[in-house]
Amino acid sequence: MAHIKGKAYINVDLGEAYGNYKCGPDEELIPLIDHANIACGFHAGDPLVMAEAVKLSKEHGIKVGAHPGLPDIQGFGRREMKLTPEEHTANVIYQVGALKAFLDREGVPLHHVKPHGILYGMMCRDLEVARAVMAGVPKGTPVFGLAGTYMEQAAEEFGLPFWAEFFGDVKYKVDGSLQIDRKKKPWDIEEVKKHVRSQIETKSVTAVTGETVALPVKEYPVTICCHSDSPGCLEIVKATREVVDEFNKAHGHA
Repeated sequence: MAHIKGKAYINVDLGEAYGNYKCGPDEELIPLIDHANIACGFHAGDPLVMAEAVKLSKEHGIKVGAHPGLPDIQGFGRREMKLTPEEHTANVIYQVGALKAFLDREGVPLHHVKPHGILYGMMCRDLEVARAVMAGVPKGTPVFGLAGTYMEQAAEEFGLPFWAEFFGDVKYKVDGSLQIDRKKKPWDIEEVKKHVRSQIETKSVTAVTGETVALPVKEYPVTICCHSDSPGCLEIVKATREVVDEFNKAHGHA
C-alpha cells in the first residue's frame, strides 16, 4: 500500500486543565507538536487555562485550533448526550468564539476546528450531528476529522477544508472506526511507533481484532493525533515525533 502524499503533522489536545485540576504536561508537549487543539470550556479548560494555552502555543509557533466538546465537564466530554441540531450548532459557535477571543488578543489566527471525544465519534456515525457541528464552524476554517465518515461528507457539504486524522494512541475497529475509551489506557512505546508508521507508510492499520484496515485518506493533508491525558503521553508524543520526522525526511518534507 502507498504512503500518504504530503507531510505528516502532529496534533495534541491541550488546555484541558480546569481550575486547580491539571490535565497533561502542556508545557512539555507543545515544543514537540505542530497543531494544538485547545479545549474551549465545555468538556475542560477555563478562561485562564485557555489564555495560557494560547500564549504558550504562540511562543512556540504552534498553529492553534478550537477543540469544542459536549457540555460535560465531569465526564470529560466522553459521555454521549442527546442534543438537538440547533444546540450542537450553538454550542460550537459559542466555544469557537470563546477561543477566538483569546486568539485575537494574542494576534494568532484560528487554524482549524477539531471536535472532542464522543462528539467526534457521534459525528462519524450520525450525519445530522455532523452537519449541525459543521454549521457552527467559521466559513473557510479547516476541520480535522476521520476520513471515510460523515465528518468528511458534512465538511464537504459545508465547503470546509478537511484534514484527515490518524491516531498515535487510539486503536481502530475492523470497520475503521475508533475505539474510544473514556479513560485512556497505557501503550507500549514500540507499539506506538509501529502503529503510527503503519498509518503514514501504508495508509492502513491493524484493528483490535487483528485485521488490516485500509484508511481512506485520499489526498487530504494528514495530522496525527495524540492525547495529553494518555498515560505516558510525553513518551507517546516523542515516539510519534520520531516516526513522523523520519517519514518527512525520507519523503522530502523535512
